[in-house]
Amino acid sequence: MLQNIKDFASDFFVTGDPLIYGADVAIVLTMISIVFALTYFKKWKWLWTEWLTTVDHKKVGIMYIIASLLMLFRGGVDALLMRTQLAVPELDFLSPEHYNAIFTTHGVIMILFMAMPLMFGLFNIAVPLQIGARDVAYPFLNSLSFWLFFFGAMMFNMSFVIGGSPDAGWLSYPPLSEKMFSGGVGQDFYIWGIQISGIGSLMTGINFIVTILKMRAPGMKLMKMPMFTWSTLASCLTIIMAFPILTVTLALLFIDRFLGAHFFTLDGGGNPMMYINLIWMWGHPEVYIVVLPAFGIFSEVVATFARKKLFGYKSMVFALMSISIASFFTWAHHFFTMGSGANVNAFFAITTMIIAIPTGVKVFNWLFTMYRGRISFEQPMMWTVAFIPCFVVGGMTGVLLSVAPADFQFHNSYFLIAHFHQVLIGGVAFGYFAGLYYWWPKMFGFKLNARLGKWAFWTWNIGFYVCFMPQYLVGLMGMTRRMNTYSWDTGWFGLNLVSTIGGFLMGIGFLFQVWQILHSIKFMEKDTTGDPWNGRTLEWSIQSPAPLYNFATTPRVDEADPLWVEKQRIAEGHAPAPKAPLEPIHMPKNSGIPFVMSAFWFVAGFGFVFDWMWIAIPGLVGVAACMLAHSFNYKTDYYIPVDEIKRTEAAAGRVV
Repeated sequence: MLQNIKDFASDFFVTGDPLIYGADVAIVLTMISIVFALTYFKKWKWLWTEWLTTVDHKKVGIMYIIASLLMLFRGGVDALLMRTQLAVPELDFLSPEHYNAIFTTHGVIMILFMAMPLMFGLFNIAVPLQIGARDVAYPFLNSLSFWLFFFGAMMFNMSFVIGGSPDAGWLSYPPLSEKMFSGGVGQDFYIWGIQISGIGSLMTGINFIVTILKMRAPGMKLMKMPMFTWSTLASCLTIIMAFPILTVTLALLFIDRFLGAHFFTLDGGGNPMMYINLIWMWGHPEVYIVVLPAFGIFSEVVATFARKKLFGYKSMVFALMSISIASFFTWAHHFFTMGSGANVNAFFAITTMIIAIPTGVKVFNWLFTMYRGRISFEQPMMWTVAFIPCFVVGGMTGVLLSVAPADFQFHNSYFLIAHFHQVLIGGVAFGYFAGLYYWWPKMFGFKLNARLGKWAFWTWNIGFYVCFMPQYLVGLMGMTRRMNTYSWDTGWFGLNLVSTIGGFLMGIGFLFQVWQILHSIKFMEKDTTGDPWNGRTLEWSIQSPAPLYNFATTPRVDEADPLWVEKQRIAEGHAPAPKAPLEPIHMPKNSGIPFVMSAFWFVAGFGFVFDWMWIAIPGLVGVAACMLAHSFNYKTDYYIPVDEIKRTEAAAGRVV
């Protein structure tokens, strides 16, 4: 009996690597600390009522952001481990198997479990406030989306210490990801972690499309919406078209592994190239899904801190929407070297070059907005200005990669690695950092410390260029992706060492940001005005942090940048626009069903990973029971009385 338990534990838990043991200890200590703190401060009820069951879009957004920053830490540690392994030739810091697992998890975490939730967090924080809405269209669905993402991310990360991490690359090409070559459960953790969180992503896309199209304030026509709202709409339209492709692709791969089908295996009449086409039909639009909202953030920040109306509003809208559409016609440029033929390569080379045109239009829009503006270099603006040269270089190298003959030289080299990170860090990460600093006062009611923010900014930016510029050169020298070591005679040592130093500088930048947040919590620079940046859009017209109901009275919008227009009217001596009389506000009730249903999805996924139907089936039954319970729940809303609205507004110093 004891021997059977030992044999099971040795297969169930990952053993044999000191780094894994260290992670085990860290996880246990963290869980003990959280349980102790919640018990000691008697916060279990508070946690359940205020956060785990909330349907308030602002709290959901904050939870997305906290989760994404934790994933940034995890993915960043993976990156530093890889850079440490490559700093010196013939180093034996990571075994080949461990290195494969780390670069696989790094890619998945950074794209799907860091960038996506950070994007969704900013959607939740800003979009309803920008369009004058009380909440999103489907608050229950919004909460369910978050918890599905969270439990999917936890399932994927669990593979690090239980069962073993996936190691077939972040897109898991067959046949390597098939049962024959990946016989363990790591690949199944990959499939179910992404599937569960992907359901949440798809529902978020639907939710925000309906919110934007149906819940705008009276008078707010589509062409009067803030640019971040436009970028959210473009991103969500792309989500609802792209994510079903991912869902079906991973389902087919799981059927191959679980039921012995042969969709992607040659020996059974399948075709692995079908998987590669499908995964990139999702994968390339995914790049634009995460970068389009960053473009919206830059548009908001540039207009606010240049004190000017955004230049070329209509052309910016056209650029965002055309990118959303064109992103579905470029996927084959990811495998120019796989023998698709000259005609196919030419078509996708042309479409890839075409998509650079609306991308370039936006850069000129931002530059012309800044031209002769009264620019204030606050923290959001610093990240925006840093983005422009970084993204221009990334875009230029992308055009080089779009030339099919040249791609035969660049493909799968570190030149591609440098380009990819230049676009995703310089575009996505810098954009979302700008958004975090911009809307932080609206979320929490205080600004982040500017001095520490500058230290974080410069270490991040210097570290970025030190890390990735050498990778262009080492890629042209012949270093390919997925190499876990190299010899001294390659001549790659110096450039790789410099790149590793840059990676650690970026890690220091992240630590400065953590320090900045903790310092700002202790020594708050409170925002008492609700408008710390002299903003232009509706979210800055209410108190910070925003109240539960967002707006005491529903605003009316007759112009783009409605708050800025109202400020100008008042400055010219006009009376403030009259407000509608207060009325009871209709709001959704909290619900614990999204949390419980997502936990059941986690249980079902865990059962499928280990082929334990005695766990998977009860998990699916629990999901069905939660859906049934919600179907018969008719007490889903309530009204906030006028007296409570008056007290809330008066406490914030607002006259109603």
